[in-house]
Amino acid sequence: MDFGLVLQTDPPASAVVGLMRRAERNGFRYGWTFDSTVLWQEPFVVYSRILEHTTKLKVGTMVTNPGTRAWEVTASAFATLNEMYGNRTVCGIGRGDSAMRVAGRKPNTLATLSDAMRVIRDLAEGRETDVDGTPLKLPWVKDGKLPVWMAAYGPKALALAGREADGFILQLADPYLTEWMVKAVRTAATEAGRNPDDVTICVAAPAYIGDDIPHARDQCRWFGGMVGNHVADLVTRYGEHSDLVPEALTAYIKQREGYDYSHHGRAGNPSTDFVTDEIVDRFCLLGPPEAHIEKLQALRDLGVDQFAIYAMHDAKQATIDAYGTHVIPALSS
Repeated sequence: MDFGLVLQTDPPASAVVGLMRRAERNGFRYGWTFDSTVLWQEPFVVYSRILEHTTKLKVGTMVTNPGTRAWEVTASAFATLNEMYGNRTVCGIGRGDSAMRVAGRKPNTLATLSDAMRVIRDLAEGRETDVDGTPLKLPWVKDGKLPVWMAAYGPKALALAGREADGFILQLADPYLTEWMVKAVRTAATEAGRNPDDVTICVAAPAYIGDDIPHARDQCRWFGGMVGNHVADLVTRYGEHSDLVPEALTAYIKQREGYDYSHHGRAGNPSTDFVTDEIVDRFCLLGPPEAHIEKLQALRDLGVDQFAIYAMHDAKQATIDAYGTHVIPALSS
């Protein structure tokens, strides 16, 4: 199992670079950041510094979207980094939540997302592709490689990920829901004539090492609110009780009363009072290293290839170090 670190690009950018360097020293192979450039600093600028100050770490967006940049701009940014540092990027992409809604826009449609994934991958890998009827190619790209991993929850999005994405990003660590969603992605891949094992499975969720479980829950409760934004979209589309979406995912947002993006991804987010301790325990990894190892082994048995830690809490360095000392070695075999 691979491990990744997910950060927000809060200033100073040097602190983000420092944490990514620390992660690489501790055995992490991926460094991810949010991509919401109103709320945080521009990630591609920061990626250049991370790549310069690491040797093998791969970097990517968790996640970008088709609406905040022209697709050729996104492709060119990834391709430039790859030319400079040797194909060490991954494009994580989704419909768009905070980046779109903060700017007063709606998340993109799945049809738009499908087209964007094709265009961004083709351009970043040096192929000519069609963009709104115009053939485009980045003529300077040589031997480029850009895996495109798609974030999804709902049945139509999961099917799209299975049909077209190089990887699937699931932003929660509940084993039951992971099994359900991985199965949906793999089924879609098989029906599309793909080898389902070719779709990399990445689970991303907060991890907090320590014995003070109430404190850890409070530090990670924001995550249930973030996931709740996507779940609310699913309830709007499919209803509160649908055979297409597990109630284990949708039931917990019944008491949700809107969301303030000014606290997005922050410990102490006041918009997450509806998130129960049970949801935090299901969606996140808390407790001593042994508890993390046990849950990660279960996720690995379900086909998860990478666990990416959301480190938006007060124990970033301690968690990175504890994973390097205890957790990563236990899952490396």
